[in-house]
Amino acid sequence: MGSNMKLMVAQLDLRGKRVFLRADLNVPLLGDRIADDARIHSALPTVECCLAGGASVVLASHLGRPQGRDPRYSLKPLAFRLQELLGQPVTLAPDCAGPVVEKLATRLAPGQCLLLENLRFHEGETANDFGFARSLARLAEAYVNDAFSVSHRRHASIVGIPRFLRPAAAGLLMQRELLALARVLDRPRRPLVLMLGGARVSDKLSIVRHLVPMVDRLLIGGAMAFTFLKALGCETGGSCIEIDQVPAALAILDDARNRDIPILLPEDAVAATHLGDRHHLCIVPAGRIPVALAGFDIGPVTVSRFREAIRDAGTVVWNGPMGAAEEPAFASGTESLARAVAGCSGLTIAAGADTVAAIQRAGVAESFGYLSLSGVVFLEGLEGRELPGVAALSGMARPLAAAAR
Repeated sequence: MGSNMKLMVAQLDLRGKRVFLRADLNVPLLGDRIADDARIHSALPTVECCLAGGASVVLASHLGRPQGRDPRYSLKPLAFRLQELLGQPVTLAPDCAGPVVEKLATRLAPGQCLLLENLRFHEGETANDFGFARSLARLAEAYVNDAFSVSHRRHASIVGIPRFLRPAAAGLLMQRELLALARVLDRPRRPLVLMLGGARVSDKLSIVRHLVPMVDRLLIGGAMAFTFLKALGCETGGSCIEIDQVPAALAILDDARNRDIPILLPEDAVAATHLGDRHHLCIVPAGRIPVALAGFDIGPVTVSRFREAIRDAGTVVWNGPMGAAEEPAFASGTESLARAVAGCSGLTIAAGADTVAAIQRAGVAESFGYLSLSGVVFLEGLEGRELPGVAALSGMARPLAAAAR
């Protein structure tokens, strides 16, 4: 990942400068109310670092996937929340680029913060449009990327701006993410156990294929496990599977077997007729689920097997809940494993907003070595390839260890 070679925000002299700070404030909304402000809290240390260093901050983020300018995706609720958390005014710009926004940016005094409107209101953001990136760069005199979770995307605010605006440094959250990856990639303590769950198999299979050679054990739960079970010819009932991904899942199982790397799949599951069913819950064999039922959580036998598989782990990396953990009736497997991982003596890393939320509900967040809100992006980083947003940052003159002294 090259984490030791990138310029860090703490190394910049920001006195009197305007900083374009790209954060990931893509929070879930219920109407105009923020349902979970964890991403805002994660961005605060870098915002405060820049302000304390004598800079003014032009803060930018996307929110959702709007098709053009859509008031439902305005960052207005985020401006109010940032004001509360920072304890100072945060102005929301009417747009994220253009003459009016440039005037607002140039009027900022050191210690002040301007929040740009949703970057994705402009199609130039996702298209990495040259002109749009240049217009964003005109708003500031230095660039800081603290949005590790979207640094796999070649968007204007991620890879376009650094072409025009230098220095380009990593924020504090980005720095922590890169260092956590380095701890896994650079001579990890073994056994290295990768534990995967969640529902979106297609998002992860290509990554899993690349990760198999570097792990000692692979534990697969959640809805994605049913695609692997289907690949083995099992009966999965009405459980969520991605039938077009079955051949890829089978190829991964064959590769792991050839490398003598154990892959543990669920042996039992908590099943019901549908996600809202609270009256017909039952424990069934994960490979013989009746056609009228679907699996929504791992069962107690699987919890016990997975717990035993991580007992001696030197490193555990976990991404994805073991079931529909947002529903209390199907949260037991995920929360039981959260407590088991928290009790490991090795390095424990959890990645992904849903995974972190489940760990917090289990009350064991403080016992994890590192919690990342970046899910698939963290897994991509584990492949060892440099993400576009990281590659776009300036190199630094001193090794990170020397800079920390």
